[in-house]
Amino acid sequence: MTDTLPAETTSPTETLEVGRRIAGRLKPGQVVALYGDLGSGKTHLAKGICAGLGLDPERVTSPTFALINEYVGKKWTVYHFDTYRLKSLDEFLALGYEEYFEGDGVCLIEWPDVVESVLPDDAIRIRLSHRTGDRRYIEFTRPGVYG
Repeated sequence: MTDTLPAETTSPTETLEVGRRIAGRLKPGQVVALYGDLGSGKTHLAKGICAGLGLDPERVTSPTFALINEYVGKKWTVYHFDTYRLKSLDEFLALGYEEYFEGDGVCLIEWPDVVESVLPDDAIRIRLSHRTGDRRYIEFTRPGVYG
């Protein structure tokens, strides 16, 4: 996966394409944590990952108010979390997150800072940075973990 990132994109379409490439390297049961400020492209990257896993990217929306969206595909299910509105880790623990993390789907987590302590050691951590205009920089936060 180190040949996919880092990447700099200049449009939402390019960010989706990076997500598709990331999806090509994922396995069932993986957790992908997406870090970045508001407007950095986390949801667009999630759409691209879902598209790369055979799901309709138009169905993918940020689960800010729902906390989790579930997208069922022919091959895999994607569990898309947004923990931005969580006030404490206990709220996440009450979801029974282990079933999602240990299942056969892929978990995408936007705003994972509040749940960092329960992320698996092998979670893929990706940081998106907003540059000028539509430019985004996408990188691993711990590049030595991925291969």
